[in-house]
Amino acid sequence: MLALAVRRILVAIPTLLAIVAAAFLLMKAAPGGPFTLERQLPPEIEQRMQAKFGLDLPVGEQLARYIFGSDEGGGLIRGDFGPSMTYKDKNVIEIIAEGAPTSALLGLGAMALALLVGGGLGVMAALRQNKIQDYAVMALAIAGVCLPPLVVGPVMQLLFGVQLGWFPSQGLYRDEFGLAYLILPIVTLSLPLIAIVSRLMRASMIEAMRSNAIRTARAKGLPEAQVIWRHALPIAILPVVSYVGPALAGVMAGSFVIETVYQLPGIGKQFVYAAQQRDYTLVMGVVLIYSFLIILMNLAADLMYRVLDPRTRTA
Repeated sequence: MLALAVRRILVAIPTLLAIVAAAFLLMKAAPGGPFTLERQLPPEIEQRMQAKFGLDLPVGEQLARYIFGSDEGGGLIRGDFGPSMTYKDKNVIEIIAEGAPTSALLGLGAMALALLVGGGLGVMAALRQNKIQDYAVMALAIAGVCLPPLVVGPVMQLLFGVQLGWFPSQGLYRDEFGLAYLILPIVTLSLPLIAIVSRLMRASMIEAMRSNAIRTARAKGLPEAQVIWRHALPIAILPVVSYVGPALAGVMAGSFVIETVYQLPGIGKQFVYAAQQRDYTLVMGVVLIYSFLIILMNLAADLMYRVLDPRTRTA
């Protein structure tokens, strides 16, 4: 497994550089810029601002300076994401560090809830196949996939936050019990994840219960509970592990819709603002963090897959 991890990390370096180059060129192709404001700046001030951030250079040279730095220092390969072009006196790492805890709590909480609820519902549906429990779980799964968070979020805000007053409906205030402000966003974000996990677990559990390994376990006279939890579940959870890796990276890097609807100071909301303001360095920083998490979570899923399924260790 160590050799696999080393190979993946070595492959990840040129992959991240290619993603950075593609995202940089796409941002440059978009109309407007960080200093294209409603109130036009005087030409001499705009020229000085352009020169300060190197925006007056050719695109290829700008990309090279962003990755490798200049004589004054900086550069992505030195771990410097550069200064923000819209946040005064802040660099990109500081801005991302401010939003990362909120996005991480939101993503981890949503995924944990999805695995707990979705996994349980999927197992129940598989063990009660073609019965009322199975139909109910599949109906809930279809509803969870079809209803977007952009619709569910405001409804939950209105119902549980405004009318019933059970939870705060917006914002995140660290001088109070902050986790209370994450309950509605976590539930909203977890609903489509619960739907997908339950469907994956149901299909995989049905296939596992029909496998030769389960027939052998039953032939040995093992109790049905032991057959399910000790033998069938480790087989059935493998497709869920493969899904959780990239999905967890996505929700940990910030859900743009959820953080915007609930006004949470996370990475997703920062990315939306940065894209609107053409803050090139902040957009690039968020894209790089998201890409790194995707690669890291995929590697973790592959390693976990090998732990759970010994057959893949010789592959």
